[in-house]
Parts: sequence; structure tokens; C-alpha cells
Amino acid sequence: MSTPDVVVITGANRGIGLELARLYAGRGSEVIGVCRQSSEELAGVASRVIDGIDVTTDDGVNRLKSGLDGVSVDLLINNAGLLRDEQLGNIDFDSIREQMEVNAYGPLRVAEALIPLMKEGSRIANITSRMGSIADNDSGGKYGYRASKAALNAFGKSLAVDLKSRGIAVALLHPGYVKTRMVNFGGLITPEESAMGLAERIANLTLENSGSFWHSNGEELPW
Repeated sequence: MSTPDVVVITGANRGIGLELARLYAGRGSEVIGVCRQSSEELAGVASRVIDGIDVTTDDGVNRLKSGLDGVSVDLLINNAGLLRDEQLGNIDFDSIREQMEVNAYGPLRVAEALIPLMKEGSRIANITSRMGSIADNDSGGKYGYRASKAALNAFGKSLAVDLKSRGIAVALLHPGYVKTRMVNFGGLITPEESAMGLAERIANLTLENSGSFWHSNGEELPW
């Protein structure tokens, strides 16, 4: 895959989203950063920032689509995410609902809204997590995060099937255990290393492997 002309990244104001914005901007792409609240770092990297966007609401997604009027999107990276921790015996179902809205429903809302702006050869990369793998779950807990990422994987697989005839490929990508605020900077790799791996997986995305679940290091993950 050649460098995409226009890249739209949600949750682009910090962490992995910001590093992806830096990477693609450095490669010459027009990067459109989408977020609730912008940052100086994003403003210095992105070609354009669309802030004040809540991807969990119809209004937020409609405002995003209006802000992209006339734009042809080559790559959509659904990166915005939320991690909370629920333990058995003290499960907060409101927390689970919130994670489902942000991690699963939000990317599906954004994808459905922006597909009309995409053409044959465009790609969608959903930043998911290996914690959404049912086969890989050997530690339990984190009910909302696991369930929301499993739902995102299911949505992404269906998108891959439904969009194949339009020539649009979809990847489900685990970024690795990354040193970001989401995990109190306790990860194993840097956001820069994660972004490099994610970009490589996106570059290798085709209609033939569309709908697959990959680690940023190239490992195919179990459902």
C-alpha cells in the first residue's frame, strides 16, 4: 500500500493516536485528527483538527461527517478508546455500558458515517485489543473492556465482509502493551514503536486478509 493521501484518526490528541498522526504526517499524508479536546502536540502535527467530537452520539458523528464534507478518506483509524476495571463482586454496569459506547459502538458509528467518503482501495483500521480475544483470556476481570473489544472485533469482521465488494479492507489491530496514560505508562513498548508496527500492518492490509485480527508485531491473534 502506498502512503495514503488522507488519514482520519479518532482519539488523535494523545498516546497511540498522536503517534500515528505524527507518523503519517511525516510520510506526507494529510492527517485529520479527531478528538474531544485537542492538544498542542496534535495541532502541531495534523493538517487539520476536528475537535469537540463525541463519537458515542449521533450529533457528534454527524458533526464529524459535516466537517469532512468533500473529503475523500483513504484511511480511517478508529483509535479512540476507554479502559476501566471491573472485578467480580463489584461490577459497575454503567461503566461497562460506557466502554461499549466508546470502544465498540463509537467505531461502528464513525465507520458507517464515513464509508460514503471512501472509495475502492480505502482502508479502515480498528484499534482493538487482544483482551477482546475470548480464546486468549486466561486472567479474567475487566469485564467491560474485554466485552467491548470483543464486540468491536465482531463489528469489524462484519464490516470486512460487507465492504469487500466495494474494495474497502478492514483490519482489527492490537497495538501491543503500550506505555500510555491509559495503563499509567506501565506498558512494554513505546507509542512510537506501536505506531510503526500498526502502520506496517495497515500497509500490508489487502482484501484477501481483510477482517483479520493482528498484533502490531505481525502475529495473528485468536478470536
